[in-house]
Amino acid sequence: MFLLIAGGAVAVQVLCFSTTDGETDLVHQRRFNESYNIFSLNLPAQLDFCGERVPMELLDVRERLDRELLVNTYWQSNSLLAHKRANRWFPVIEPILKREGIPEDMKYIPLVESGFTNVVSPAGAAGYWQFMKETAISLGLEVNSEVDERYNVVRSTEAACTYLKEAYARHGSWAMAAASYNLGRGNLDKQLGRQKENNYFALLLPEETSRYVFRILAMKSIITDPERYGFHLRQKDLYPPYRTQKTEVKTPVGDLNAFANANGTNYKVLKLLNPWLRDNTLNGQSGKSYIVLLPTKDFDEAAHDDD
Repeated sequence: MFLLIAGGAVAVQVLCFSTTDGETDLVHQRRFNESYNIFSLNLPAQLDFCGERVPMELLDVRERLDRELLVNTYWQSNSLLAHKRANRWFPVIEPILKREGIPEDMKYIPLVESGFTNVVSPAGAAGYWQFMKETAISLGLEVNSEVDERYNVVRSTEAACTYLKEAYARHGSWAMAAASYNLGRGNLDKQLGRQKENNYFALLLPEETSRYVFRILAMKSIITDPERYGFHLRQKDLYPPYRTQKTEVKTPVGDLNAFANANGTNYKVLKLLNPWLRDNTLNGQSGKSYIVLLPTKDFDEAAHDDD
């Protein structure tokens, strides 16, 4: 389209949202129905959680699983990001779980808790594993204004293993251990006393805890068989593990920016790799040393391995 202004032609861009202005409503609706499709899902015939059979013959179990599979299948951006981040952090978490005797399925807890982001819940739970401050300290994590090991993926995973082992010893079931992790030991005990039941799938629990194991199962199903749920990812689409080297810090550090520069990196990367460093200093506890991650020389090359 052109406008004539003072004898000159001026081009004016016209935005068109449809190239079929003449089509009838019936034709438009037919085109929509042919082009846009949403499918219900086929549920797995058999499923297990940490090697324990999920009773798929129960009506409410099937419906609770269906809900979480639908939510995570059709919240595509969230599930894509979860898959990408899992590729980075599962290799860190899996060896710790194996060493501590925790089933591998528990690696999905931090994925559903935080999406592998260092979020803080409205209640104050923090880090990938979403520990409250008091719980973290009781499990041996250091939490103060300078150091918060809830944000240290290795230390917080070790703390989670301690909690899960204690919960499993108490209940004899990994599903119940996961429920305890979500609801808290005391709150779960109240429900057990009221209902005289120790089977996760037979308990009436608060909605978040009632959904909890099914959220884990849904994410496990999608990540282990993404194409079944319509997800297509190439290896180069996944976030690679960080390439790092460890250095032990035994003496106080008065300026983390200067420390980063002296070790061939910058403040941003230092905090990216060590989010448990919560201030600009690291005075630390008396006599305690800290393992700090630093980038290797090929740190930034990892993203281009498969190009």
